[in-house]
Amino acid sequence: MAGRIDAGTPPRGTTGRPVADAEAALVRHYRRLVRLAYLALPADRDRHSRVLAAHAAVQRALPSRWTLRDLLAEPVGPDEEPLYAALRQRVLRAALRPRPGERLLAPRVWGLRLFTPGGGEEEAALDRELADLDAPARAAFALLAVDGLTPAQAAGALRQAGASEPGPAVERAERLRAGSEPARPAFDPCAVRVQPTDLLRRRRARGVSLGIAVLALTASAAILAGAGSGSGGGDAAAARPRAVPPSGTAPDPGRLVRTPADRWQHTARMDFSAWPARGDRRDDPALLGRALAAWAQAGPQTRAEPGTDTAPPQGAPHLLFAGTVDGTAVVVLYDGGRLARYTDGRGGGLDLARADDAGVTTAAAVVLRREGTSARYLLAPWIEAADLRRSDRPDAPAKPLERTDGVTAAAAAPATAASPGPFADCRGAAVLQLRSSPAVAEKHVFLLADLGGLVPAHLAYTPPPDRAQPARQPREAAGPDALQAWARGGCAAPDASPGVKQLSLWTFAVQQLPQNAGAASWVCLRADRWDGEGSAATAVLLPGARGPQRTGGGPGRACSRFEQDTVGWTWWRSPQGTEFLLVAGSRRVARIGVKGPDWTADRSTPDHTLAVERPARAPVTVEGVLDGGTRIAPLR
Repeated sequence: MAGRIDAGTPPRGTTGRPVADAEAALVRHYRRLVRLAYLALPADRDRHSRVLAAHAAVQRALPSRWTLRDLLAEPVGPDEEPLYAALRQRVLRAALRPRPGERLLAPRVWGLRLFTPGGGEEEAALDRELADLDAPARAAFALLAVDGLTPAQAAGALRQAGASEPGPAVERAERLRAGSEPARPAFDPCAVRVQPTDLLRRRRARGVSLGIAVLALTASAAILAGAGSGSGGGDAAAARPRAVPPSGTAPDPGRLVRTPADRWQHTARMDFSAWPARGDRRDDPALLGRALAAWAQAGPQTRAEPGTDTAPPQGAPHLLFAGTVDGTAVVVLYDGGRLARYTDGRGGGLDLARADDAGVTTAAAVVLRREGTSARYLLAPWIEAADLRRSDRPDAPAKPLERTDGVTAAAAAPATAASPGPFADCRGAAVLQLRSSPAVAEKHVFLLADLGGLVPAHLAYTPPPDRAQPARQPREAAGPDALQAWARGGCAAPDASPGVKQLSLWTFAVQQLPQNAGAASWVCLRADRWDGEGSAATAVLLPGARGPQRTGGGPGRACSRFEQDTVGWTWWRSPQGTEFLLVAGSRRVARIGVKGPDWTADRSTPDHTLAVERPARAPVTVEGVLDGGTRIAPLR
């Protein structure tokens, strides 16, 4: 049972000097407390500021003698150290109610930028999900994942820290935690990478010699120890610089990062930072200077995809391409989080797109140039073969796509960024079929769809459930079944516009239709954007139908790994003319209930489907009941 510590009695194992004992407890649990603060703090700042804010929150947690006396009077768990619980409470209070002025008092690092090492795509997805939570839910997630508290204990700790409604916060955190855990060192602000800031600008400004970095920390030695214990993986070029020059100040073209041509074969960071500089004008300082100037000062010719910041480049960008494409000079740059494509001359300008947390598939191609209804792409150095195939002709063989130094021949594509993508009108269009080098993954074939933006969207597919097997995992959409599913259901995608990172199609149920009319496939299509937003739509593919029939949809995280249960319904007229209400749910839907104006159907559904014969169509209410008793409603 939880109890209270008598304020006048020193906790067991202490010396009777409360503040000194609290300091010892803080040092002993420093790494744990800083990690808890890092997860709980708002994600509206760059990783450098977030690391420093987490250390500041813990270092300011050391209480006075009188404050500590009050904290020790709070109830603690049976197995918890009272001093640690008291320190944690002060850290949580700082995370729940961050004050803007406290950023001025955070530790300062001059000449260096600090980053938690980048994790994989799962860690990036978790970080985006945490950013969408409010402060109490983030703090609850940290308590569950870092301290291993039970939901009741986490709610109690939040209540003591000042959260007004800890119960709902813990529920939201539990739903997120069910999908993933924060891995180390991606969420460990004591294991950091160090990257220099703008060295040339600092040399000119301060008159010091190149190569001398002045480090001045008001943080304790613990942060230095944490920086030294960080992961040794990666390299300086792979780190993500965050030094932002003043608005209108263009970086020096001579500072552009040029990655060696074979870097991708020796790094585990397979994103745009592993691309070498290509193009016949990559040593043209005038062209590179114009591109950098356009990025440093956003203007009328700057076009940014949804969710993309138009701020100047962060640090020294990577040069990915500078060359002449169809008679026009094109430059492609990458600053660790965004891609910038500069097109020279009249009608040109700057196009910006999110590209953070990319991987082998999502960093596989960039649109270099659009001309009419065709486009040329720049492919990643790890792409061994490139083909084109029609999205509406799954049985037709793919056609090889010629390329030179990574630049492809002109391929059919949307004419402009405002044109519909290949799945918007059910008429079909060309998609890229790429195969990566065996040095990356053996026989790895995947599809990309040009949606009119700067980076094509990755296509994924999840096959129908198998009752004898665990839940299926998403896979590449390049197999025969996946191609057939996308050809039939792709145009029900909820979003096929620039800024979409991945389009996924999940066949969540197969229903045998009444009167021997064949089988219907129920699918959920999901669009995930680079900025972390997403939307989903359910649809049914009926025998003989020309296209999918949408049954619901909307924004949110439905049909993602964070919300894997769904149900859909539609009216259907059989070939004999009988009206049926068709309902289908995902693999955990054990019962389906339907309410009409004057009738009700509520049945156990071993095959997760239900067909109800009715004389006429009428408004109905449908719900699915999961095997654990939770009720879910269809997407609207």
